[in-house]
Amino acid sequence: MDLYNNIKALHLIFVITWFAGLFYIVRLFVYQIEAQSKPSPEKEILGAQYKIMTYRLWYIITWPSAVLATLFALTLLHLNPEWLYMPWMQVKLGFVVLLLAYHLKCHQIYKQLQNDDTRYSSNFMRLWNEGATIILFAVVFLVILKNAIDWIYGVVGIIGFSILIMLGFKFYKNIRKKNNS
Repeated sequence: MDLYNNIKALHLIFVITWFAGLFYIVRLFVYQIEAQSKPSPEKEILGAQYKIMTYRLWYIITWPSAVLATLFALTLLHLNPEWLYMPWMQVKLGFVVLLLAYHLKCHQIYKQLQNDDTRYSSNFMRLWNEGATIILFAVVFLVILKNAIDWIYGVVGIIGFSILIMLGFKFYKNIRKKNNS
């Protein structure tokens, strides 16, 4: 049991640092995109600095945390394979697949921005940043409640939470627009 709890603690630590990296990398994407519309030499100075910051965050914190969180999770599942038959765990693993897809999409965006290839607006990135929040919200409730029936209420809650985030985003965008006028 001691080994199990130590592995569980390590898994949780690396899940937290993984999410921290995902939250911050997208915020850096916003700044990187907005820096491209600045006049010279500010554009070049900020662009170079954000590239260094995103590189360090992505490869020193986020990717290692993702790999270690996954390895510790697989170890936990190896120690308790019966979890794979529990409905709440199956739903949780579905959200983990979404998290991995989100991470890989962030990696694609990271590579594009490192090559000065901007395909998304800063507003899109602000909204994209909420993707990890929604996944985190779903996974935490599934893990704490451990009830697959409650995940239906959780999904309804996530949809409501997403609507609130989008409304908050629109509200914030309108405030920024007024302040820039």
